[in-house]
Parts: sequence; C-alpha cells; structure tokens
Amino acid sequence: MASVASPTVSVLVPVLNERAAIREAVATMASQQLDGTFELLFADGGSTDGTREELERIALTDPRVRVFDNPLRGTASGLNVCLREARGTFVARMDAHTLYPVTYLQTGIERLRVGDCAWVAGPQVAEPRGQVSAAIAAAMDSPLGRGGSKRWGRDAGGNGNGNGAAAAEYDLDTGVFCGVWRREDLLAHNGWDEGWPRNQDSELAARFLAAGQRIVCVPAMAARYIPRDSFGALWRQYRDYGSYRAKTAGRHPGSLRRSALLPPLVALDAAAAVVAPPRVRLLARAGLLVYGAALARVGVDVACGERHPGEAPRVPFVLATMHLAHGVGFIDGCRRWGVPWRAFAHVVRGDEAMPAYRGEIDAPSLRGD
Repeated sequence: MASVASPTVSVLVPVLNERAAIREAVATMASQQLDGTFELLFADGGSTDGTREELERIALTDPRVRVFDNPLRGTASGLNVCLREARGTFVARMDAHTLYPVTYLQTGIERLRVGDCAWVAGPQVAEPRGQVSAAIAAAMDSPLGRGGSKRWGRDAGGNGNGNGAAAAEYDLDTGVFCGVWRREDLLAHNGWDEGWPRNQDSELAARFLAAGQRIVCVPAMAARYIPRDSFGALWRQYRDYGSYRAKTAGRHPGSLRRSALLPPLVALDAAAAVVAPPRVRLLARAGLLVYGAALARVGVDVACGERHPGEAPRVPFVLATMHLAHGVGFIDGCRRWGVPWRAFAHVVRGDEAMPAYRGEIDAPSLRGD
C-alpha cells in the first residue's frame, strides 16, 4: 500500500459510538480513487460501543488510518484534532454515517485547483434505512423539508432529492455539507469553532463567505446521508440545529435566510394557540389550520409521486417534527445567546452584505491546549 508520509489529502472524521456503521464507512473512504495518496484521520470522542477498538483493528492492516483522542468529545473539537495532525496539502471532511462517491476527493481537489473557490462540497442525498428514515427522505424532496438550503440535491445519476440539473455546479451560502479545502485556508480561518457542537460548518462557511471566498457545490460529489430512524432522534437533531442556527445568526447576521424564520414562527403559533388570550388564540389556531393544510398537501404530492408514495402518511408528521424542533431550538438559542436582532433586520431589509466577524475563534483542540 502506498506510503502516506506526505499525503495529497487528509480526511478528517470525528466519531462517537459509530460501531454499527464504521466498517462500511471506512471501506467507502478507503476506496477513494485519487491521483495521489490520502490518509484517514479519526478523532474518537470516547466511544463506549467498540468504535475505537474497531478503528484500531482496521489501522493495523491499513497504514492510511490513524486514530486520535478527542477529549472534548464534540464534532468541532474532533475536526480540529484531525486538522492539527493532518499532513496533506488538501483536507476533506467526511462523516461516519455518510457514504461518499469514490471520486469525491479527486473531484474536489481538481475543482479547487481551478483557483476561483476555496471550498468545494457535494449535495446531501438521503439514503433511508428504516420507515422513519424513508419518510425523512421523502420530506426532503419538498420545499417545506429543504427550506432555503441548496445543499440537498441530486447526485450525478439524477438520484436523490433536491434542486437543479445533475451536471451543473452552483454556489452555496452557509447551507453546506462536508467538503474539501486547502489545508492552509482552513488554518488561516483557525479551523472550526468549538463553541458550535452543531451547525459548525455553517458558522465556518460564514467566515469564508465574509472573506470573499466562494463555496461551490459539485453534484458529482453527492454523498449519501443516512437520516435518523426515529422521531425522537429527529427531534433532537433539529432542536440542536435550530439552537445553534440562532447562535450563528448572532455572530453572522448575514447568514440568516428568510426560510429559517418559518420554524420559530410555527413554534410560537402553536404556543399561542394554547396559552394566548382568546382572540389571539383563535388567530393562532387558524394559522395552524393553514400550516396543517400545507403539510397535508405535501403528503398528497408524495402519495401521487413516483419516488416515495408509501411514505406519504408519515411525511406530514416528519415535517411537523422538523419544524417544531427547529423552532423550539431557535427560540431556546435566542434565550441562551441573545436575540439576533441584526440578523432579523438583515432579513427584513434584504441587505447584500454584513460586517465580517472579527472576534476570536474558540479552537483549543487545534492549538493542542
């Protein structure tokens, strides 16, 4: 097997209790077809299910695999641990619960070498494993599921969910999923901020965009993401996303999209329908009826479609879970970190640009503190 003393690209993978999927994930990562060499760096956050032991067994037979401790246990800290140890000219982020095309690294590096962008990513294509997971995939086929994010798309074969032609690349805002960078660019931005256990890629993307650096989505790099397979896990996922989306909006007001206001409005409307004064309560309930009709329409569209007709009964409940969880999380984020008034003003006025963040980045794992 080729030496990885000076690899072309270092793949960064934070892991925590991924035993069920880790062997398949490593196999897809290790099968990358690249004009050069690569290393696979795993930062384990103290797994208790045998993930670490499985990775160390793989490392015994594959010198490209290296395993490190992630004592702070977070995703951002794990990425920074790996970035600190990375030896490649290029760096890629991969997740253990995602399956990547074999040309993911090669395509990303070739696109970066053109020189007109600093971050190359692919669309996120849902690959369900279970009934709830399949309903989530169906929900993401709808605008109410995707919101304003462009990161959900179709792969090069036209499969998956989302928008746009399979062959045409397009620019991304802070709705990003993994990606490939030059290591020097990530280091110049001080890596991932470890105050963001969720939404850390969006926060980092806001810094890249504020610096005038393009983020490009290449559909040929579409990665197959395995959605959660329970309503409880879906609720926790979107609650956390909502909470840290509020924090990101506070630091980067220009990152907030209009579509991100729908979930907190739905959550506030649901609360008003129960506890508000009578007249307001009636208006709130009317709003919920309109919202429920919109969800039902999505369910009908799914039932009449060709891709997920069997998932139609669960799709409205999936969408409601996503929206309410995200909304509750966003409101809680406002409580924890303050209301992002400047972001709301940006949405209302439609400002083209906002001042870049000039404060410090909390990245002790990158510094080795």
